[in-house]
Amino acid sequence: MAFSDDLLEEGASIWEAQKQHPFVEELAAGTLDDAAFQHWVKQDYRYLLDYARLFALAGVKARDEETMMRLLGVAHDVLDHEMDLHREFAADYGISRAELEAVEKAPTCVAYTNFLVRTAYEGSLAEIAAALYPCMQGYLDVGEHMAELATDTHRYTPFIEMYTGEEFREATAWCREFVDRCGEQYPGEHEAMREAFLTSANLEHRFWEMAYTLEGWEL
Repeated sequence: MAFSDDLLEEGASIWEAQKQHPFVEELAAGTLDDAAFQHWVKQDYRYLLDYARLFALAGVKARDEETMMRLLGVAHDVLDHEMDLHREFAADYGISRAELEAVEKAPTCVAYTNFLVRTAYEGSLAEIAAALYPCMQGYLDVGEHMAELATDTHRYTPFIEMYTGEEFREATAWCREFVDRCGEQYPGEHEAMREAFLTSANLEHRFWEMAYTLEGWEL
């Protein structure tokens, strides 16, 4: 079994919890409250800046040209394409780019991005691969689940289409191969990779909860 499959098997309960989260189910049905979706857009916009940093720093640590080019390319795509789509989502609600950039991260977003950036600086390339994997594979799997649940076209259909589109599928497939390659090359890092993977996976689940509950810094 490929190492990425091993990781997904260990995270199966987290994946199921994500699919059953009310944010996911209501978004698929088109009934998700505007405020929850706006909160997700704002927080995920801030998250993506650090996610791009994670790929860029991984590219710096890569030892072969192809991997370096691919990792730095993903960082560019996140900044150039995925964040632009978030700006389009935000514009539908009258939220400007300046407002997005001024958003304060919620506690869960702080925890997740701090973990990713710390892993990028302190961890090995194998740990970074495992830490970034739950976001890509998770959004594809959750997106496919939402596509199955959705019965018609609605205001959140572009979200589902973004994370089930061919470009995102290709990026996820490469990320999976990257994890498998690291697992093969660095067998002594398997435990560290599992820990990084499960931490990110749990924070992915918490991110849906953060958006749904409009989490902030309430005292």
